[in-house]
Amino acid sequence: MGEPNWLRETRAAYDEVAVDYARLVHGELARKPLERALLATFAELVGGAGTTRAAASGPVVEVGCGTGRITAHLCGLGLGVAGLDLSPGMVAVARESWPGVRFGVASMTDLPLPDAGLAGLVAWYSIIHLPPEALPTVFAEFHRVLAPGGELLLAFKAGDRRIRLEQAYGHTVSYDVHWLPPDRIAAQLVAAGFAVHARLVREPEDYERGPQAYVLARRPRDADPA
Repeated sequence: MGEPNWLRETRAAYDEVAVDYARLVHGELARKPLERALLATFAELVGGAGTTRAAASGPVVEVGCGTGRITAHLCGLGLGVAGLDLSPGMVAVARESWPGVRFGVASMTDLPLPDAGLAGLVAWYSIIHLPPEALPTVFAEFHRVLAPGGELLLAFKAGDRRIRLEQAYGHTVSYDVHWLPPDRIAAQLVAAGFAVHARLVREPEDYERGPQAYVLARRPRDADPA
């Protein structure tokens, strides 16, 4: 079976905008204390500095890392983290911007990672480019690569609509952005074998067109209660 059209479109769009995207989002996390707190919580849960729980052993990966700012931030929180992205153009910018962090090219639909090898996985606004029917397969892939006890952090746009972008970051592009219902995402994670232990929706800020959602989930250990 050939590569889906949405994957080709998303890759081409982010290859096109990579340099300007990096410039426009530079420093954005410094203005978002809530997001920094969520990332710090995730880092603590998976064994970064100041951890208070026995974490799953293994590395951490950000899937859909873009130009690497979240991967680099997690590295600064004490995690052994690498970034993967569909777009070679974005990965090239990430490698140039953060030379001490590991980045590679891969699709979240087929991760080049062993079973049960990760202590944590972050998908920070990257699942918004998947058509809704692809999400269960991707969540199953996330479950596959996480070790029992491993943590998952998702960030996405909260809603139930699709927007077709033809202009972005000063470039002509053609790709979709999906706004996703948090309850549906949580239910799909549970169906994929995760235990959801935190959900948060915040109101839009600055240029955002709607609410933003965050979900923390865990691949249960065999001994965890059902």
